[in-house]
Amino acid sequence: MVTEESRCPCLSGNPYGACCGPLHAGAVAPTAERLMRSRFSAFALGLPEYLLLTWHPRTRPGTLELDADQRWTRLDIVSTRSGGPFDSRGTVAFRAWWRSDSERGTLEETSEFVRENGRWYYVDGVVS
Repeated sequence: MVTEESRCPCLSGNPYGACCGPLHAGAVAPTAERLMRSRFSAFALGLPEYLLLTWHPRTRPGTLELDADQRWTRLDIVSTRSGGPFDSRGTVAFRAWWRSDSERGTLEETSEFVRENGRWYYVDGVVS
């Protein structure tokens, strides 16, 4: 169980209550990278509602079921392009580690984000 004082699952080095926790509670991500980190944490914590809420309506699936056996354990941000507080588009490349009872692996993706009405949304990604 994660608490406000726990290390944030996105591995920013900040406590959950000062990092992804406020975003999961409804605060607006100031950058595309912060949204990416909060989405990783949502996968790690099993928060499909947050993932759907932060997915752009144009590309959002109707439902999202997370694999309860898959644990997301590490996130590395490889690069970012734009995605700042005054940008309308941004790209975040990342590598995420996962494990299940019988397997371990990584996901490498370059994700596209847009900011509309002051709020960042995940649009889609290209898996490497």
